[in-house]
Amino acid sequence: MRRWLPSTSARLALVVMGLFLIVFVMIGGGVYFAASTLLLDDARGLVRADANDLVTIHRSGGMAALRAELDERITGGNGDPNAVYGLVDGDGNALIGRLPDAGRPGAHGRWVEFREQATEGTNNLRVIAVERALPDGGILLVGQELASQDRLLAMMQRSAILALLAALVAGALVGWLTTRWVARRLRGLDATVGRVAEGELGLRATLDHSGDAFDQVARRFNMMLDRIEDLLGGVRHTTDYIAHDLRTPLSRLRNRLEGLHHDATNEHTRAGLGRALAETDQLLHAFCALLRLARIESQALDMHAPDVALRPLADDAVEMYAPIASERGIHLEASLQDVHLRGDRDQLFQLLVNLLDNALKYAPADSSVEVTLLTSGAEVLLEIADHGPGIPEGERERVFDRFQRLEAHRGSPGVGLGLSLVRAIVHHHGGRVSLLDNAPGLRVRVMLPSR
Repeated sequence: MRRWLPSTSARLALVVMGLFLIVFVMIGGGVYFAASTLLLDDARGLVRADANDLVTIHRSGGMAALRAELDERITGGNGDPNAVYGLVDGDGNALIGRLPDAGRPGAHGRWVEFREQATEGTNNLRVIAVERALPDGGILLVGQELASQDRLLAMMQRSAILALLAALVAGALVGWLTTRWVARRLRGLDATVGRVAEGELGLRATLDHSGDAFDQVARRFNMMLDRIEDLLGGVRHTTDYIAHDLRTPLSRLRNRLEGLHHDATNEHTRAGLGRALAETDQLLHAFCALLRLARIESQALDMHAPDVALRPLADDAVEMYAPIASERGIHLEASLQDVHLRGDRDQLFQLLVNLLDNALKYAPADSSVEVTLLTSGAEVLLEIADHGPGIPEGERERVFDRFQRLEAHRGSPGVGLGLSLVRAIVHHHGGRVSLLDNAPGLRVRVMLPSR
C-alpha cells in the first residue's frame, strides 16, 4: 500500500476520483439547498396567506368571530390538518393553543420556528409560524407543520448518501480507467525505449496522429532516435574506415618485421624483432576486437536466434586451452551440464574463449581453473574461477571499461580485449556478468536466459 500510493498512477486516480466527488457534492448540495429553500418559501406563503385571512376576519368581526373561525378549523375538520394555530387575548390569556415565549411581535409580525409533538409516541415536528399583533392587544399565531417537507428532505438525504456511494465507486472506476489509458499510452513508448536500449536502434515509437501530448512526445522521441542513429552510423562508418585503413599498413608492417626476423643473424636483433612482431600481432588483435565489440553493441539479439547447445562449445574451448594449461602445470576442471539457449554460436564461443584465456593468463603454476556450466532455474549459469591474484572489489567495474585495458590489472589486452567483449556478448544475449572473489583468485559468473 505504501508503494502504491506514492506512484504517479495512484495519484492520478485519486485526483480524478476526488474531482469527481467534489463536483458531485457541489451539485448535490446545491440541489438540496434549492429544494429546501423552495419548500420553506412555499410553507411561508401558505402561512402568510392564512394569517392575512384570519386578521381580516378579526377586523370585521372582532375576537369572537376570530375565535369561532379557529374553533371551526381545529375541531370541525374543515381546516388544513397541518395548520397550527394559537390565540392570546389582550390580557395575555391563552384562548387557543400556546405561543412561544418570545415577547410581543412587531407591527409587521414575526416569524418563529419551533417543534411540537403531534401525537404521543411520535417524534417532534418542526413548525414554522408567524405571530401577528391584533388591534385589541391580542396575538395570533398561524403556523404550518413541515412534516411532509422534512420527509422529502430526509428522503433526498438518504438518496444523496446512496448516490454518493455510487459516485465513489464510479469515481474510482473512472480514475482506474484513466490511469489504465495513460499507462497504455506510455507502455508502448516504454517498450520501445527498452528495445532501443537493447540495441534495436532502427525501432520507432508508434504514432496515432491524434496530435495530443502523447503523440507529440512519441514524435519527438522518434526524431531523437533518428538523430542518434545518424550520429552512431557516422561514428561506426568512421571507425570502420579508420580500422581498415590502419589494418592494411599494420599487416604490411608485420610482414616486413617477420621477414626481418627471419633474415636476422644477430640474436639481440632477432629478439627485438620478435618482441616488435608480438606487439604488432597484439595491435592487430586489438583492432579486430574493437570492430567486433562495436558490431555486437550496435545490434540487438535476433528474436528468432537459433537454439544453441552450450556444452559442446564449452568442451571445445576447454580442449583448445588444455595444452596451454598443461604447459604451465594448470589443471582444467570442467563440470558441465547439457544446457540450451537462444543466441549466436560464434559469440558464445568467443565468450568462453575470452574467459578461459583471462583465467589461464593470471592463474599461477600448479593451480587449477574450474569451469562450471549448469541450469539455475530459468537461467544458465556459467562460472570460470582461478586462484590467481584476483581483482580488488573497488576496481572490478573498471575492468569492463574498454579504455582501461592498458593499465596493469586484469582485463589488459588479450584475445578479444579482455573482459569488455565478454560483457558486450552477455548483454547482447540478455544476461548479466559479475566478478566475485574466489578466495584467492577471481570467479567470473555469467547468467544467461535459457531458451
